Amino acid sequence: MWSNIGQMCRRPVVTIDESEDLVAAAQLMREHHVGYLVAARPEAESRRMRPVGVITDRDIVVAVIAKDVDPRTLTVADVMTSDPVLVREDASLSTLLAEMRRIGARRMPIVDADGLLVGVVSLDDVLERLAEELGNIAGSIQHGQRLESVLRT
Repeated sequence: MWSNIGQMCRRPVVTIDESEDLVAAAQLMREHHVGYLVAARPEAESRRMRPVGVITDRDIVVAVIAKDVDPRTLTVADVMTSDPVLVREDASLSTLLAEMRRIGARRMPIVDADGLLVGVVSLDDVLERLAEELGNIAGSIQHGQRLESVLRT
């Protein structure tokens, strides 16, 4: 099993500048086959990214398309969730899941101790890892049962 969320998160993260228009965001989502972008600003010294918001494909549909607004008239900043909840890479799975549950999120930006972006974790990632672990447990049980049947016959 993994010891912290930093080992689980997906890297690199697809990011976008908050000043980009929504069409650019949608195109980036399509290009990278994702439904979630982290709006981020580069740090001057490190050139690493500091998250300032998140935007989902659902945000675009609900806030723009469903309201019949021209997406070319809005920027990412107009629709994104500003100041997103962030989870540190050294956090436990239970901490991550508690934060996701608290805010009703399926994805979460993961940051280092300085608040700089290191990855993203989705509930799909968590389920995939848990399924692997459950498979290992089931395999152990099955192997034990096979050994016992060989030794008992």
